Amino acid sequence: MSQDDNSVKPWGGRFSEPTDAFVERFTASVDFDQRLYHHDINGSIAHATMLASVGVLTDAEKNDIITGLETIRVDIEQGRFEWSVALEDVHMNIEAELTKRIGITGKKLHTGRSRNDQVATDIRLYLRDEIDVIAKELTRLQEGLLFIAEREASTIMPGFTHLQTAQPVTFGHHLLAWYEMLSRDYSRLMDCRTRLNQSPLGAAALAGTTYPINREQTAALLGFTQPTRNSLDSVSDRDFAIEFTAFAALVMTHLSRASEELVLWASAQFNFIDLPDRFCTGSSIMPQKKNPDVPELVRGKTGRVTGHLISLLTLMKSQPLAYNKDNQEDKEPLFDTIDTIKDCLRAFGDMIPALQANKEPMYESAKRGFSTATDLADYLVRRGIPFRDSHEIVGKSVAYGIAENKDLSDMTLTELQAFSSTIEQDVFEVLTLEGSVAARNHIGGTAPEQVLKAISTAKKELSER
Repeated sequence: MSQDDNSVKPWGGRFSEPTDAFVERFTASVDFDQRLYHHDINGSIAHATMLASVGVLTDAEKNDIITGLETIRVDIEQGRFEWSVALEDVHMNIEAELTKRIGITGKKLHTGRSRNDQVATDIRLYLRDEIDVIAKELTRLQEGLLFIAEREASTIMPGFTHLQTAQPVTFGHHLLAWYEMLSRDYSRLMDCRTRLNQSPLGAAALAGTTYPINREQTAALLGFTQPTRNSLDSVSDRDFAIEFTAFAALVMTHLSRASEELVLWASAQFNFIDLPDRFCTGSSIMPQKKNPDVPELVRGKTGRVTGHLISLLTLMKSQPLAYNKDNQEDKEPLFDTIDTIKDCLRAFGDMIPALQANKEPMYESAKRGFSTATDLADYLVRRGIPFRDSHEIVGKSVAYGIAENKDLSDMTLTELQAFSSTIEQDVFEVLTLEGSVAARNHIGGTAPEQVLKAISTAKKELSER
């Protein structure tokens, strides 16, 4: 191996032949990790600043390094930077270019650190910024849900269990159930951010460094709460990536459940909602079709994100301490998870405030399926009949209604009294859909009054984020 061959690789001094061309492509990560360039440069600037403060670099050397890194950042952002597979990754590409621009001082930047702590730092910085973007998208979606829920606080629809009509609820109440799922997701995201916000920089390859570094300084410069506490764990930990992907898998599961309902509700069989045309597509052969492609695609992408979670868990399950090349495989699943969750939240955040409720089909559907049967049972209990006996009485009245094609609210008082003489005229107050939802007037209930109170509480929570 010639000196020129050696000089291409910063680690090439002990090798006697160049890297095989296929192996070079196979082991390189620059095609996908170059998106870390901004955070890699920020980490290097913090590291150089610290090295100067402890006397490892002169102020002039520090300034040359920072100026060189900032010019590289500009070139990358303007598309003028040439990435090299031969230099393997984002870190070595930037360091090699820095040395090319400022000379031997560029070779001093890597003093007291390794690519192991460097990449661990970069990923944490990158993910932290992306979490902040995702948190805003989650909040925007929740605001959209509150907007529709408030507008539809009194809109009656059937509530389902087993996809069978169960009890009447309000559309606003149903949307607030989605809101609650996303609130838990937001809390998990913030927990993840707290745990990842520690700086691995200074852990070096695995054991720390002999240079008099100041890890607290670099942590503060990069906005971390503190340095990580163990050098071995610092360079090999990917819990934060797994935890984020677990969060993302749960968000996608919640969006998928909502998507399934949107797809059902938008069908001719339900006709509960209209999705704006801009969120749908047509058929190449059936001109009448309006396909809910956005919720269908979000539902489909859920499997993709769940797959990334399994990939990361499997990636880490057998790794001995400390860093292993396996960890290069953490980035593509993580990056794709970030991209996917941002796109899906954006799609939902745009779509939800624009959907329209078809109130009449919702109401008519709620009238079918004897959705106020439980209200009749509760009515009988309040008149002294044990619940199990009430259950049987109502069951027989429902059977009669099925045979006669009559809902409970459509039966005459005489018909109802055939099943229990305790039933009186006031029963019709609880058999109406409006009476049923209004009666559930407690925290968490579907009564319009409670829906509006819940919305008020939720708005306050969002304003405090």
